[in-house]
Amino acid sequence: MDTSTPSGRLIPTTRLLWPAPLLVWAFLPAAASATCIANPNGDIPSLQALVARDATRALKQVQTRLDALAGAPRIPRADKVRASLLAVQAEAYGILELTTQARSAALQGLELATDVHDPVHLELVSLHAENVFDGAGLAQEIKAVERARSAQLPGSVADTCLLITRGVLENRQDRADLAIVSLTQAYRASAGPVVTAAHVASAAGLSVVMRGMRDYPQALALNQEEIDWDTSHGATLSLSVSRFMRGQILKQTGAYKAAITEFSEARKLSAAVDDEQGVGYADLRICESHVELGELPGAREECANALRIFSASQDADTVKEAQVLMARIDLRDGRPESALATLNEVLDRAGADLEPAHVASMYELRARANAEMHRYRHAYDDLREYARRYAAANEAERREQAGALRARFETDREIERNATLKRELAQSRERSSRQALQLRWNAIVVLAGLCVIALLIYFLVMNFRFRQKLVKLASQDGLTGLPNRRRAAQFATAALQRARETGQPLALAIIDMDHFKVINDRCGHAAGDHVLKEFARSGSEALRDTDLLGRWGGEEFLLVMPGATLQVALANLERLRTLVFGIRLPPSGVGLRVSLSAGVAVFDANVKSLDDLVARADAALYTAKNDGRDLVRIADPNYITGSHAIRRAQRQ
Repeated sequence: MDTSTPSGRLIPTTRLLWPAPLLVWAFLPAAASATCIANPNGDIPSLQALVARDATRALKQVQTRLDALAGAPRIPRADKVRASLLAVQAEAYGILELTTQARSAALQGLELATDVHDPVHLELVSLHAENVFDGAGLAQEIKAVERARSAQLPGSVADTCLLITRGVLENRQDRADLAIVSLTQAYRASAGPVVTAAHVASAAGLSVVMRGMRDYPQALALNQEEIDWDTSHGATLSLSVSRFMRGQILKQTGAYKAAITEFSEARKLSAAVDDEQGVGYADLRICESHVELGELPGAREECANALRIFSASQDADTVKEAQVLMARIDLRDGRPESALATLNEVLDRAGADLEPAHVASMYELRARANAEMHRYRHAYDDLREYARRYAAANEAERREQAGALRARFETDREIERNATLKRELAQSRERSSRQALQLRWNAIVVLAGLCVIALLIYFLVMNFRFRQKLVKLASQDGLTGLPNRRRAAQFATAALQRARETGQPLALAIIDMDHFKVINDRCGHAAGDHVLKEFARSGSEALRDTDLLGRWGGEEFLLVMPGATLQVALANLERLRTLVFGIRLPPSGVGLRVSLSAGVAVFDANVKSLDDLVARADAALYTAKNDGRDLVRIADPNYITGSHAIRRAQRQ
């Protein structure tokens, strides 16, 4: 079972229990992108490195430094040091999931570091944003991040790090479609011969998004980049987090033995920095994996240690999670009396303090324990409670059934009243027989008329549907289901006319599948057809409702985007390119991948006809092909003087 954290990411939990406790949220790369902005002040980088090894120890050192500066005069140099220390403090609080304290420290630092070009200011903006989880707050933080980005040089490290922060926030908004675009752009922008903190931060964010999309191979590959980075930099605490998260991904796929290996490594690292809570969570997940594998002796010891740790910290939710696992072990180990005692303690408040959706299964587990001890009366009571709670989930259905019974009662009463009326009418039937006969004939005539009308309506409907089918066949591509060239040209012509009349923007792109003939030759025409169909499906996911993607001929497609500026058009094509990367080829296509090239043109006063606009886009497509494919090129070079986003897109 998966549950969402405040950051919108999914964390696997036990099959019986509740969302993972608060401290497990620390096992997420929530503050990763903040640290990718280098702080140039004094020994601050060494403190940031200490946060990655031992956040609690770093907090103590930072507080000592802040206390020493409390009486210092307010001068720019001292303020810069204070702001840098507050940034480290916010980062450490964030790793420890003390989000309120993290936001407070970041706000104090922003009051001291106000220069939008100062790395400390940008670091604090990211740290504050990445410790916000409510919907309204996320929207505000995205705006704040974008304001900070607007002051940076496009493609710079600062711009890339802020882009990662935006991707993290978008994922928390359950907008994986936007997050994957932002994080993929950051991942590519930070790629190079030397691995950087920004590249690893973007990999961390992408790993979470891929896991949420159930793309476990990609999530594992990106997670490995985090592990390699943490290992090479001696970041013990961060490495324990990365290994723990790898175990969670593997456990979610059912690879319990591999998950145990990762959890065991995470446990060793947590023990090395005296992170007892980290040890407890690792033991709990190792115990759970052993239970799933039926390996009970080791599981008992691990769950017992986790139970000891969480009992000492008074973490009630996690204590009960460990207790239920212990009860499962006892029950499978032939110790029903111990399992029963544990479950009685878990259900001490009749499930009022537990997640309602999971309480029923606990009663069922306790019923099994009672039955094995021949306490059949108690087992029956627990099964009855299990049935009651299960039935509560179907309360709406029972209400509908009760409503149906009431309706049936009213119908029976109506039938009885009708029977009474029939008896009264029978007494006057002889007197009104001639009238009844006349009414019968009238009814026959009316019925015949209704039949004729119904038949005419049927013919009209069938004729309309037949005409619709003919129109569809005449305007739709048979392979991809997209509009064919004729329909796409009609739509584009109408859109061009509206743009000319209203002054609204219009963008048009010619898209060509790269190396399509090679794919056909090596993988077969069936694989080529599959690529075209999947491309059409990707278009329906990536594009706006107002856009039209039509097959222009062979492996070429026409994309018409009414009301779209060049910036919007480039964003559309970037989303489409990202989705196209996921189209898989058969084994015979090893070494090949699916990609596209595109040429974009926008409507302006010099465009006289659709042919002019198509010719511009086609020329830009030719340039993209000559420049190496898997590219988007813009028809008019004058657009280079456009917005920051457009210039950045052209450089990419």
